[in-house]
Order: sequence, then C-alpha cells, then structure tokens
Amino acid sequence: MSVKNYIQEHQERFLNELLDLLKIPSVSADPKFKADVFKAADFVKESLEKAGADKVEICQTAGYPIVYGEKIIDPNLPTVLVYGHYDVQPADPYELWDSPPFEPVIKKTPRHPEGAIFARGSADDKGQFYMHVKAFEAMMAEGDMACNIKFMIEGEEEVGSEHLDIFVKENKEKLKADVVLVSDTHMISLDNPSVTVGLRGLAYMQVEVTGPNRDLHSGTYGGAVANPINVLCNMIASLQDEDNHITIPGFYDKVEEYSKEYRKALNEAPFDLDAYKKELDIDDVHGEAGYSTIERVGIRPTLDVNGIWGGYTGEGAKTVLPSKAYAKISMRLVPDQDHKEIAKLFEAHFKAIAPKSVKVKVTPHHGGAPAVVSTDTPGYRAADLAIQDVFGKSAIPTREGGSIPICSLFQKVLGLDPILLGFGLDTDALHSPNEHYGVKNYFMGIETIAAFFKNFKEEASK
Repeated sequence: MSVKNYIQEHQERFLNELLDLLKIPSVSADPKFKADVFKAADFVKESLEKAGADKVEICQTAGYPIVYGEKIIDPNLPTVLVYGHYDVQPADPYELWDSPPFEPVIKKTPRHPEGAIFARGSADDKGQFYMHVKAFEAMMAEGDMACNIKFMIEGEEEVGSEHLDIFVKENKEKLKADVVLVSDTHMISLDNPSVTVGLRGLAYMQVEVTGPNRDLHSGTYGGAVANPINVLCNMIASLQDEDNHITIPGFYDKVEEYSKEYRKALNEAPFDLDAYKKELDIDDVHGEAGYSTIERVGIRPTLDVNGIWGGYTGEGAKTVLPSKAYAKISMRLVPDQDHKEIAKLFEAHFKAIAPKSVKVKVTPHHGGAPAVVSTDTPGYRAADLAIQDVFGKSAIPTREGGSIPICSLFQKVLGLDPILLGFGLDTDALHSPNEHYGVKNYFMGIETIAAFFKNFKEEASK
C-alpha cells in the first residue's frame, strides 16, 4: 500500500482524532483553561508516540510545555524540524458562534463544499499541525520515511511564544535540522495553491487613560472634567491621518520601499476584490492610500485597535463619567522594523499626545519580528514540487499579513529558513467566531506533507 492509499484508508480515524483534539479548550491567554492546555499537551504526546516517534517528552517551561519527539531513520539523511502549536485563541464572544466553539461540527460552506470543521483551533493551528502527525504516521506505516523528523509543538504561540524562545536557544543541538516546516498559514485556494514567503511582525500594547479618581455623575461633572473614553478615542483617532498613514514619529524609518517591478509581481497573484468584499459583507476596502489590498496586508505595516472599553456597559442606562478607559492596540510590522523599538516609539508618542487632564499608562504585551524567506532554497523547491505532486500545479509565493514570531528566531538561532506550508484559507475566520477548516484541505495537506519529505531528500542532496 502507498502512503496516499494509507491516508485514504484511515481518513475517518484521522478526522475523528482531530475532532477529539479540538474538543480540548486549550486557551493559553486565559488562566481558567490552564488544565486544558496541559491536557492538550498530553494529547499531542500520546499522538506522536502512537504514530511512531521516539524520545517523546513534555518539556516543561516557566509557562506551558513544549512537546518534543523525533524519529531518526539514518543520521546521514536530511532532518526536518516540524513546528506547530496546540494552544488556541479565546473563543469569546461565545454568543456569536453558530455552534459551541469546543464542540466541533462539520458543515458545508461556499469555499468548502466538501465540508469544513467548525471549532476554535481547527485552522489555527490544531488542524494544521496535526496533519504532520498523520503524515508521519502514514510514512512510518508504509516504511516510506525519506528524511529524519523532529517535532516541536508548543502551547504559547497565541501569547507570544516567550518561553519557546528560551527553549530554542538552550536546545540548539537537540533541534539541529536542515529545514523547519510550519503549517500555520493559509493558501490562496485549492485551485491556486501558494506558499507563504513573508510574515509581518507584531507589537502589541495595552493603554490605560485615567481622569478623575472615581466614576462621576455625568450631569454634575460632565463638561468640567475630562472624560477618559472621549480622550482615548481622540488619541486613537490621531494615530492615523486621512490617508491611513500612521503618525507615530519614526514609525516608517526602517520600512522598505519595494520596486515597481516587485509590487507588480506581488499583485499578479489571483485576487478577486469583489468576492473579497462580498465575503466580508463590506461595500469597500480600507487602508493606506497608494497601495493595493494585497500590498496592504503583505508589505505594509498597520495599526489596529483590538479592543476598547470603559465606563458602564451593562443593560439599561447609567449616566456615569468614567474614571478610566482602556484599549488594546496592535501594530503589524514589516522587515527591519524592530518590535521593541516600535513599542518604545508608540509609548513615547501616546504619552506625548495626551492632554494634561488625564494620566496615561502604556503596557507592552507580546511582540515578534517579521520573517521573509527565499524561494531559492531546497526547502522551498521541495514544497513547490510537493504541491505540484498533489495539486497538479506550481505554488504561488505570497506574503501574508499575520505573524508567527518564532519564525525569525529559527532564522537567527538555528540558521534555518522556515517553509510556511499552510493549507487554510483566508476566509476560515481565524481568531474569530465560527473558525473553520476544510476537510479536503486537511487531507490534501497530509498528502502534500508526505510528498515534501520525499522531495526534500532529493533537493537537499543536489
């Protein structure tokens, strides 16, 4: 039996195992799910052991554990290091889900006519990293392991991968490999398969604006005392001008301006603007003037408010002038922008624009560096050939707007470019209610990953 036939024969089990993993609410950002995050780590460990990995261990950190496992077939063969994460984003607001986020269901959608798995973590990243476990099982079962393999599956990607940074630096020999393979991105479509060659970085902040020392009656004090919510809204609005250009001094100092030729090539990727707007139910797109939608999410930095709150938000009316207002603000960064430097620039500017009537506190949260990888490497060529084997056409190299902070660490510490071989779609509602992942994408991903190993062995030997 071939690897492809093995995958087809065991499809039902492969799918049910993923559904069991998705039932575990491994939300790393919320301490109330702590036990579930550890439970997910145990699930991953057991899955690797059943698939045939050796030296499988749960590596404890000061935060959530990293699951490591390996299978060294022959020290003379190339080694592939697989990275993924078993933690997921918070599912809030629960009321916006059509079905409970940790009770996976399969439903058909226009982009997934064969069915999609609706659950938190289905596309990001449980459904995607689990493809590697199943591809490994199929290759082992059929005696068709072309390369050695190492797994490093963490539980803190959604909160910044702080302790993975330490783990990688302390275990360089253990993690020694010839390429890093990551499935935590999306492709254009199953008809237009792509490989991500660029990711943006991230600087994430929380701001607090304080006015009076207590909540006040808005009739007695309104108009005489600064309202922190009003002030915060004005401050946030000033962070971008009428062209949606970020106004923080020094923000663009290290942003690369690409050539007309490169920008033209980037925009040749298949993209239907009308379908994009229809999918999101918007009348028009919005962003930095002078750039296309593809450029705005691939090669330009951004600033977005991810949450804002303060005052009374319960049922009915309460005429209060609040003491405090808060917001969470993220900035997506492009190559050469340092997230720590950007965080300092943001804090200095945000405090500078605050009126004397309020006090401002800025708390940096997690961040990460951008990553760009070359298409002229054995890893990329192997990914392209694997996609040709399974999809029947060559991959389109794309730049993606999301962030995977650990990718730049792989480049700096391990000296390895990550191959971002993702199989989700940009419509899969990552980080949103009703996140989903195509069943067909899942199985085609397993098959493509297995093909990558065979092609990488050949490419690495050239």
